[in-house]
Amino acid sequence: MEAAMSPRYRVTLTEQERRELDAVTKRGKTQARKVIHARALLLCDAGECGPAWTVADTAEALGISSRSIEHLKKRVVEDGLDAALERKPREKPPREVTFDGAFEARLIALACAEAPEGHRRWTVRLLADKVVELNFVASVSHMTVQRALKKTHCSLIAASTGKSLRKGARRS
Repeated sequence: MEAAMSPRYRVTLTEQERRELDAVTKRGKTQARKVIHARALLLCDAGECGPAWTVADTAEALGISSRSIEHLKKRVVEDGLDAALERKPREKPPREVTFDGAFEARLIALACAEAPEGHRRWTVRLLADKVVELNFVASVSHMTVQRALKKTHCSLIAASTGKSLRKGARRS
């Protein structure tokens, strides 16, 4: 079905742009994605010097999807050649790390401590509440606590949570 789709964007490259793209494909140390995109644009070129391959043929020849080529052509037409070859910059900055190694260390130390009065052992909900109460963090879900404990192989229901020796272990 994709092969029957009419081309929405027509790429016509100047001789200078063709030389630039050709240089990208022959340069030694260039990102593979950039080389493939440059080759795709050269093949899709509908100008005087271009072979004007169809999107489907180009996709099959280069081993990428037709949709990728359509998006590439759109970026060339709307944003220019350089913008199409470079990765699109992130729109949102990466999220700041809230629960780092120091938080996990304090959480594990708390989990290894004696359970609060009236409880036989810690639960993830109790730990989450206590972490907030002790101002380790402003807020935390019980699932975040569970993931941190699981990541460090800390079990709240095991015979030992680290506060006493395991069965069969000798004191030195």
